[in-house]
Amino acid sequence: MLAASKTKKSTTKKTKTTKKNPTKKVAKKTVTKKVTKRATNTTVKKTTKSKRTKVICISHKEDADGISSAALIRQAFGGDAMLVDYPGQMEALQQVVTDEKLKSLYICDLGLSKKTQDEFIDIMKTLRKNKVSITYIDHHDIDPNVVKSLEKLKVKVIHDINECTTVQVYNAYKSKLNEHATFVATCAAITDYMEDRPLGSKLLQMYDRQFALISATVLTYNIVGHQKEPDYLLYLVEELAESKFPHDIPNTFEFAQIQVEKLSQMIAKVKAGMKTMKNLGHMEILDSGASGAVNFVMGLSGKDVGVAYKERVDHGIYAVSVRGSKNCKVHLGKIVNSLATDLGGSGGGHDRACGAVIPKPKIKKFITELNKKIK
Repeated sequence: MLAASKTKKSTTKKTKTTKKNPTKKVAKKTVTKKVTKRATNTTVKKTTKSKRTKVICISHKEDADGISSAALIRQAFGGDAMLVDYPGQMEALQQVVTDEKLKSLYICDLGLSKKTQDEFIDIMKTLRKNKVSITYIDHHDIDPNVVKSLEKLKVKVIHDINECTTVQVYNAYKSKLNEHATFVATCAAITDYMEDRPLGSKLLQMYDRQFALISATVLTYNIVGHQKEPDYLLYLVEELAESKFPHDIPNTFEFAQIQVEKLSQMIAKVKAGMKTMKNLGHMEILDSGASGAVNFVMGLSGKDVGVAYKERVDHGIYAVSVRGSKNCKVHLGKIVNSLATDLGGSGGGHDRACGAVIPKPKIKKFITELNKKIK
């Protein structure tokens, strides 16, 4: 009887336990479902709100001003850099306009020509419709109507022909930048021949002049010498954004020495191959960049304007660099902009330093007409 009684109790307990467990499991399942539902809804909402998160800076890849501008934008706002030359500018913009994650776009040191300005404004319209924040920072001569159109679209325009682009970036965002940014801006001002301007000269006073000059020169030679290596140029942007001096970046001085040797050889080539007209000296460059040779052409020709041009076989154009001496009385950037556009190309820039892209069959006409317009 005692054994039977124990069995009965045991069975009863088991039955009770069995009854409780399904209830608990069901309850847990219900709670889990509710939590999952809430979590899913929250995730969807968050994804929708923060869909556009990407920051991109499109900047000029051919000189220290463009590279340094991209570096300071990166330091201030993070994001990625896209480095382009003038022929690649619109292609880069067409690429980012379809990027659904793009939130903020910075465009630096990329002047507009008469040929490209209308397309540029159209792209800006599309980006603004997509609620992309845009800041355009530049120091090249620009049509005032273009500035009005951009401001009407609520594109933030920072534009001053008296300061290089990097100095303007620094001045606009210095509260977000560290102390080293002043040195990056100083080097850019030197390489753009604008270290004597109001803001640029104040920055240069902070440093030993020779130290700043050699740093700016080494940086420039590394940029010019690596134009066919986009990954290296992006690496320079990152290093400068991380507050590195040019001498802190591996092999920069060694590479600069190689470039100096190449340029010294250029002097003899310019003397042998240069041609002169009434108002300018000009030369086609075959084995180096046009921008590296153009000052030699101007100086050795004895003229107030020098023109160097190199064929870009892949684009069917000539990349042209134009420089003027201190005695040059005309605004070369404005003349080149108008002339290049009339010939089916594009161009523009500063009063004594500018560039152009000219269709290959029109290069001789470009030089002849430019000579006529220089008085």
